[in-house]
Amino acid sequence: MRVLILGGGAIGRSIAESLRGEFDVTIVERDDLRAKALEESGFQVIRGDFSYTATLLKAGIERAELVIITTTNHETIKKTVYVIRTNNKDVPILTLLPDDVGLEELVSEIREEFEADIKVDYAVSPREAIRTVVVQTVEKLGEKKNANLLVKKLRELKKHGDSLLIVMHDNPDPDSIASATALGVIAQTLGFKTQIVYGGDITHHENRAFVNLLGADIRKVSRGSYEFKRYPHIALVDCQPNGNLTILEQGDYEKIKIIIDHHQILQHLQELIPDDAFLDIRPEVNSSSAILAEYMRTLNVPLNTVLGTALFYGIYIDTKKFSKLSHVDLKAIEFLAGKVDHELLDKIEHPDISTETAEILAKAIMNRRIYKNVVVSNVGFITNRDAIAESADFLLRLEGITTVLVFGIVDDRIEISARTRDVRVNIGRVLKEAFGDIGSGGGHAQSGGARIPLGIFKLAKDKSSLLRLAEEAITEKFLEALKVKEG
Repeated sequence: MRVLILGGGAIGRSIAESLRGEFDVTIVERDDLRAKALEESGFQVIRGDFSYTATLLKAGIERAELVIITTTNHETIKKTVYVIRTNNKDVPILTLLPDDVGLEELVSEIREEFEADIKVDYAVSPREAIRTVVVQTVEKLGEKKNANLLVKKLRELKKHGDSLLIVMHDNPDPDSIASATALGVIAQTLGFKTQIVYGGDITHHENRAFVNLLGADIRKVSRGSYEFKRYPHIALVDCQPNGNLTILEQGDYEKIKIIIDHHQILQHLQELIPDDAFLDIRPEVNSSSAILAEYMRTLNVPLNTVLGTALFYGIYIDTKKFSKLSHVDLKAIEFLAGKVDHELLDKIEHPDISTETAEILAKAIMNRRIYKNVVVSNVGFITNRDAIAESADFLLRLEGITTVLVFGIVDDRIEISARTRDVRVNIGRVLKEAFGDIGSGGGHAQSGGARIPLGIFKLAKDKSSLLRLAEEAITEKFLEALKVKEG
């Protein structure tokens, strides 16, 4: 490939040295002393002003396959581009850009000044390039700092016991399961024995398939279980000590030494856990799997395709199918892309639906009540909590519907899932406002959940009365928080 480098200064020479040996490089330089020094270093040099046709013809512009302009002088760049295009209309041009001048602006000025249709293929702003490199370096330092602090904490803990209990929230999703598994792998490389636990149910058919195909040793435990007494250290992943984590007793909090999460930091968290606990809580990141992928990349921890697929799917789910990505999520996806088993991914994403889930989905459809563009549906007494969320996802696909709430009664509580595609609505805030005073509620802008103890509803005479009272109360409070009138 024949490359013309216009300008033999520090930048031009550095580029030529990097390309020498792989490409046929010619440097155009008008300063005699500089040109002589380049020739003595073994470069092919054409002496002259590269903004003149005669010089470029002498350098073989008509045969060039790439031209690199290394000056940042605005007027010189404009004239040089015009002269290049006059003699070779197809050769790719790569130019440096003057400060505060964009490529489109430069091309527009050339076309206006020379009254010609001019094309510049590539442009680099030295100021922008320096800024990008500095920012990338700072980000790498930040990544290394977080990963190294985690390793430091694990090594400190190992002096007092080599067992680590990794706790997820009560009803773990793929992001929680994948990130907990990844933390387990990191800890195991440092000699830890690990166990991953949760306190609720994994009932969503995709989540069950995810656990089975991942082959992870994940156990369901309850408050006061032997695991909490046996393990000296606890790590929380994708959760904090709040309403989604009910299996910890007050005495367990002093064992919490690691918290890794991407949700909003819990108020008064520091008062609940030891002062020396390692915390990496990043609300600006959209998945815990991305944070763990960053650790594994930075620490060079071996990553097999099963765990790579799991982390990739965890990010996929928690970013709403990659529709909401931070730079940490993006870098994690790039890192994981070559480590994904697409056949396994398809099995996770499209498992067979259970009969119970199908029946609950049918109830959600049959029992739906529509209030303008809002649907509220009662699926009754169920055992499969995750089917409520699946039903909400399905009902949101109905034509003309922008917001959905589905609820059911599981054991001694009312479980609620809500979804919206109305950009004016933050469904997490709506659920908190509607049900925070009688239970718990929250979530993100487009999806959320709530849980209400049956409490006074237990006073109902029979199940049908209980369902009717619950539906009336939930609908009224939800629509009021949404500022939608019934009828």
